[in-house]
Amino acid sequence: MAQLKAISSCSSLNLSVHVPKSDLMLCNNNVSFSKKSALFQELGARNSELQGDAVVSNKGNGLRVHFNTGIQAVLSQDKATEVSEAAKTKGLRGKLNKVVLAYSGGLDTSVIVPWLRENYGCEVVCFTADVGQGVGELEGLEQKAKASGACQLVVKDLQEEFVRDFIFPCLRAGAIYERKYLLGTSMARPVIAKAMVDVAKEVGADAVAHGCTGKGNDQVRFELTFFALNPELNVVAPWREWDITGREDAIEYAKKHNVPVPVTKKSIYSRDRNLWHLSHEGDILEDPANEPREDMYMMSTSPEAAPDKPEYVEIGMVSGLPVSVNGVKLSPASLLSKLNEIGGKHGIGRIDMVENRLVGMKSRGVYETPGGTILFTAARELESLTLDRETMQVKDSLALKYAELVYAGRWFDPLRESMDAFMEKITEKTNGSVRLKLYKGSVSVASRTSPNSLYREDISSFESGQIYDQADAAGFIRLYGLPMRVRAMLEKGI
Repeated sequence: MAQLKAISSCSSLNLSVHVPKSDLMLCNNNVSFSKKSALFQELGARNSELQGDAVVSNKGNGLRVHFNTGIQAVLSQDKATEVSEAAKTKGLRGKLNKVVLAYSGGLDTSVIVPWLRENYGCEVVCFTADVGQGVGELEGLEQKAKASGACQLVVKDLQEEFVRDFIFPCLRAGAIYERKYLLGTSMARPVIAKAMVDVAKEVGADAVAHGCTGKGNDQVRFELTFFALNPELNVVAPWREWDITGREDAIEYAKKHNVPVPVTKKSIYSRDRNLWHLSHEGDILEDPANEPREDMYMMSTSPEAAPDKPEYVEIGMVSGLPVSVNGVKLSPASLLSKLNEIGGKHGIGRIDMVENRLVGMKSRGVYETPGGTILFTAARELESLTLDRETMQVKDSLALKYAELVYAGRWFDPLRESMDAFMEKITEKTNGSVRLKLYKGSVSVASRTSPNSLYREDISSFESGQIYDQADAAGFIRLYGLPMRVRAMLEKGI
């Protein structure tokens, strides 16, 4: 039997076959054929399930099945179509039709797949977002997902969207959380969650799930995005429901449900990596008194081992956003990748901080953000030319609230979106270039130029000029200092 592959999700399929009436079984919106019929022993679903509503008519020995939207089917030579028991029955905790799971391929998410099927009687579509975590993280994911019981794996490259629509707005706003953190994980979660909502719509899912623990910030970031973009979706958070308490419990559950345990060396640190940063938590870092070990770092060279000769890099910017490196125009993701490489070589962007998590506890984390540190320095230095005092002060005050909203997962909050419109407006004249000097972990400005610079050498010079008469300063000081002078007169009885 010829294979039928990749039928468009927006098309319909009319499939006419002849089968004895006794060999036909119907269950909800799924169609299954008994193995008694040799013809249908070749019908499989190796790549995806039959999706959509089925309209069945049986006239004599002829069966006509019409599937509506969302169809992707494969007719296989070696496998019969089977409707999973999970799809037929209610799970231990209820019934869901199809769940889109944020999937990494690690132990936790591999175990979540059968747990969802067992507890909610659902099909599981695994979703993986490529936000620049590295190709090694994406290898073999489809096999892992299906071996765990998933019906499908969806992978989307979100790197350009991540940098353009999430990182760059934060950069333009000058958003830094608690004086240090450049929001690497905080910015990544909403772009992933947004894509999950889109995938849920594409595959007809009625729920989404994530593997975040009940102690962290990420559970909030994922779920607030789900609420904002599709409040009708059910949300499942296994770590807040199941009895699994650690790695050994997860391994035991995997063995019990015939799920291959991912054979990977477990890191002693909890890490999150994307195109913007790499975070490290856990192990010796849980004690703030411990200095991080040098072998922990992965994106940056030790400043002591960095080149003995400084390197200069020039960042071109338009409307407050970077567009080029050393005169070469690059896409947002390519530009950031380039600066990660340059900055990492010189030990740029290492941050060690104790932060206040949204859920109330303090945590200690170490972050590597080489390219991001370079970009924040360049943006700040260019703004020193293009923004006046009052605008800069208001921008800096709003940047604190902007960072707080992003950290708390309120990316799609109208307040952040309104603040973003303000940031875009006041930086529209922030054009020019900044030349930076990179040397053994430090970034310092070498030069800054802008066609919209408010700096005037003829005014700022110590030489007298026509625009600024130094004698005018006396009257200004008298008026500016009048409140202080009056108070002093009162205290002295003058």
